[in-house]
Amino acid sequence: MSPSGEVVASISSALAVALVLLACVELGDAAAAVGVYRLIQYDLAGAPLGSRAAVLNHHAATLPLPPGADLSRSALVAPLLDLPLSFLREYLAEKKHLGGLLILLPTKLSDKDGAGNNVDKGQVKGVLAELEKLLVHEEVPYPVYFAFHDDDFDNLLADIRKIASSGQPASATTGGYKLVVSSAEPRKVSSPTISNIQGWLPGLKGEGDTEQLPTIAIVANYDTFGAAPALSVGSDSNGSGVVALLEIARLFSRLYSNPKTRGKYNLLFGLTSGGPYNYNGTSKWLRSFDQRVRESIDYAICLNSVGSWSNDLWMHVSKPPENPYIKQIFEDFSDISKEMGVSVGIKHKKINVSNPRVAWEHEQFSRFRVTALTLSEMSSPPEFLESTGGLHDTRESTDADSVIRTVRLVSESLARHIYRLKGRNIDVFAENSSLAINPHYIQSWLDLLSRTPRVAPFLQKNDPFIAALKNELSEHTADVHVQNDALDGMFTFYDATKATLNVYQVASVTFDLLFLLVLGSYLIVLFCFLVITTRGVDDLINIFRRPPSRKLKGA
Repeated sequence: MSPSGEVVASISSALAVALVLLACVELGDAAAAVGVYRLIQYDLAGAPLGSRAAVLNHHAATLPLPPGADLSRSALVAPLLDLPLSFLREYLAEKKHLGGLLILLPTKLSDKDGAGNNVDKGQVKGVLAELEKLLVHEEVPYPVYFAFHDDDFDNLLADIRKIASSGQPASATTGGYKLVVSSAEPRKVSSPTISNIQGWLPGLKGEGDTEQLPTIAIVANYDTFGAAPALSVGSDSNGSGVVALLEIARLFSRLYSNPKTRGKYNLLFGLTSGGPYNYNGTSKWLRSFDQRVRESIDYAICLNSVGSWSNDLWMHVSKPPENPYIKQIFEDFSDISKEMGVSVGIKHKKINVSNPRVAWEHEQFSRFRVTALTLSEMSSPPEFLESTGGLHDTRESTDADSVIRTVRLVSESLARHIYRLKGRNIDVFAENSSLAINPHYIQSWLDLLSRTPRVAPFLQKNDPFIAALKNELSEHTADVHVQNDALDGMFTFYDATKATLNVYQVASVTFDLLFLLVLGSYLIVLFCFLVITTRGVDDLINIFRRPPSRKLKGA
């Protein structure tokens, strides 16, 4: 080969490599990876509920769908407010086949819908609550994932609709987008644990006082349950109750740190787990007490969902309002609420001892004959596995001022009861005093809880969050310890709560054929060029010339 021929061959080879690299770059740009959150999968008394599949590998489709569309081999991508619940109910009731479902959530409750229109915060919250109620209590045979709506998904939806407008659904022959989630088969969560955390502020005994001091318990459950465990942060239910308890513990720790201001009541603070599951942790916690400890409890105040009320708070009780203890507690709350300009109502609900299901946490105390109540912004008990930290219960739905009002109400009423200040207009925790409520403390803990999913079966006993709660309670109380126990009941949970979604742009068969034709033509031209420059035109002609046939000699 001549030197000039070698140079030309080298340049041609370099061009071929460059084309291959460009093709690889284009293919890389055609894929995107997005974090997604899987619909919960669990069994209740052996009945399969939630999403029963995790692997997704289908072409993307979106609404509106053409008449008679077959979605058995498609993954439907839909913004929350564009997804009709009637559509889902129909598919679940009639057991229609669907390749998969990707629901796009607004990044904020008061965000924009898929068309860019402003939507009401209450509307989004209502739709999310109805969606969760539907998905959590049904068996869903296909994979369901949640993701947050952003500009990239807007572009994806626009492209999918453009392809659909051609009248042909996305497929291997027409091209489009493919959604792929490669996930291992979900496995059962073995021996899920619940962890209860408690701390004491011991009261001050008088000289010669040998009787055990009475105890007041302040309790809040900290775990959550929702359609997507990895998104179930429960800022209001019951993050607000946890934050209120921690601030009450901080305030009284200052009073009890000085013997001169230490009250003649023990204060018991309990952070319980298993709240969504019939307050299973609370029951185990109470069973672990010595009988004398239970008998020393004058009453217990359970804090539940106190982060989004403005004027009305409810006191739920099992004993009738005429009960002396209940009447006294309610009067203490009423006196403080009037000074604050808010209202506290009372709701009485008897316990059905034949029914193991309890509606409120205080009912577990009542089963042990301990006087108890629940303070909540909810006027009626929620349904089973509802209002326990769902998708709509985010930091944006919780108001720190509501938690501050709750802390003031409970703290002042406790202080007037402990120090016998009833009828005396004294603010123990007055603003701008050394005992003032700390809004920054409340804000920071609300922010932390709003970033921390707390579905009990997925929280290990050595989880950093449980350690953080224990450490914080240790800062303000004594004898802090964690009680770990197995979660009882009829629940079986499965892992694989979040995954990575890969979005691939799939070329149509027409594009593949065209690309093959262009590439083949290029290689033929390149081959001819190299032969001509190195051997000449005659050799190229001889390559394509039909060789002469050889005649066989006869025998």
